[in-house]
Amino acid sequence: MSKFLYQQLASSLSERIHSAEWLPGDRLPSIRQLSQQHRVAKISVQKALHALEAAGLVEARPRSGYFVAQRQHVTVATHAHFVQKPPQLIQVPEIFHEIMARSAAFDLCPWASLPEPQPSLERLNRHLGRAMRQQPKQKAFYYTGPEGNPALRQQIHSHYRSRQCALDVNEICITSGCQNSLFLALMSCCEPGDVVAVESPAFYGVLQLLQQLKLKVVEVPASPTLGLSADALQPVLQQWDVKACVVTPNYATPTGACMPAAEKRRLVELTQSHDFTLIEDDIYGDLGFHFQPEPLKRFDTHGRVILCSSFSKSLSRDLRIGWISGGRHHDRIVHLKLINQLASGQALQEGLASFMAEGHFKRHLVHQRQQLKHNRDRLLAVLNQQWQVPFRCTQPEGGMSLWIELAPEQDTKAHYQSLLRNNIVITPGALFSANGQYAHYLRLSFAHSPQGPRYDALMQLNRAFSNPG
Repeated sequence: MSKFLYQQLASSLSERIHSAEWLPGDRLPSIRQLSQQHRVAKISVQKALHALEAAGLVEARPRSGYFVAQRQHVTVATHAHFVQKPPQLIQVPEIFHEIMARSAAFDLCPWASLPEPQPSLERLNRHLGRAMRQQPKQKAFYYTGPEGNPALRQQIHSHYRSRQCALDVNEICITSGCQNSLFLALMSCCEPGDVVAVESPAFYGVLQLLQQLKLKVVEVPASPTLGLSADALQPVLQQWDVKACVVTPNYATPTGACMPAAEKRRLVELTQSHDFTLIEDDIYGDLGFHFQPEPLKRFDTHGRVILCSSFSKSLSRDLRIGWISGGRHHDRIVHLKLINQLASGQALQEGLASFMAEGHFKRHLVHQRQQLKHNRDRLLAVLNQQWQVPFRCTQPEGGMSLWIELAPEQDTKAHYQSLLRNNIVITPGALFSANGQYAHYLRLSFAHSPQGPRYDALMQLNRAFSNPG
């Protein structure tokens, strides 16, 4: 039986809403515009809009028109089911290595096509190419000092000043990425068998380092919106001899949590009263949609915070250039880098320094934040409008990921292999715990827009989670 014209129009408009072409809060075209676009009478448009309103997809606002209805978003419950366990050596699941081998840490479909590169990346390549051509013989036969290129360190120093943090340029050391920075930080203040506290859920890259360095791990429950609190950490410090605590205060993965400034100050104060080192992963600190929060390091007056970061999330994964500001551990960090790496590539450092000096990095970040916010909004729209499976998730104001909570009987890791056969690579929640917690959680990234194959993948996830058996 064929549909009436208004039903056909309602289906067409509904599809545009479900595909996230229109997001919650967006204003629909006027009745006259829809009538002209679809070549139907205004009465048919009105009936179609009434049908969508009855379905809860649109809402009418007096003298303003029709808008896509706001689907109330529910934040993940806090750590009500968190189980505190004593410090222990850990074993990271093999699935972590599989995900990284497929370049799928932040993409359900790493094989799918990507949009055209941003102009800023083309400019970056020109700066890198120019640096490669300058003094090639000097670069081929000599290393830089282990601390790294002075011009790049100065640019990093200047960049942090815009985030109200005055890093000492003489305490900045260039590394081969944030993971390398975290490795040097842990090596500088810990010995095998020492206890390290981590926020929970934790970044699985940190858990891998802790396993490799034979450090005992104690998880501390963190809010999915506000991150690790001093009140949660203090009992752990009182019970065990913690040498270091690794934390991502700004838009942490997987939750996207951002710690309030007052709580950052309290955490730093704990380092004095309990004599331990805070290791700050600041890799997402530049990716705030509405403001760029200050790092923990801003509140450090005794050199007890080691700041680690890189360009991999804010600019390019391919650069493999990061930095570490080590405070009282700086000399030890430089020595460790000399032993493990000798030096960093000269051309990359010089090219990045000139790219930043001309203001291109700041302009790139403006576009990057806008794009990530757009991707986040579209991902939330698809989930809220298309998923039938019960779920709750965070709505971060920066970073690159959502933390999805499914029903307790779900086990996201159990779906990994079956989804992989369909070329979909998920990041199960169990990867973010040293103790096997978060089995019914999932990290989804909005590094890419949920369109085409990535949209199809989200629909397959919905079907898979609708049949947990």
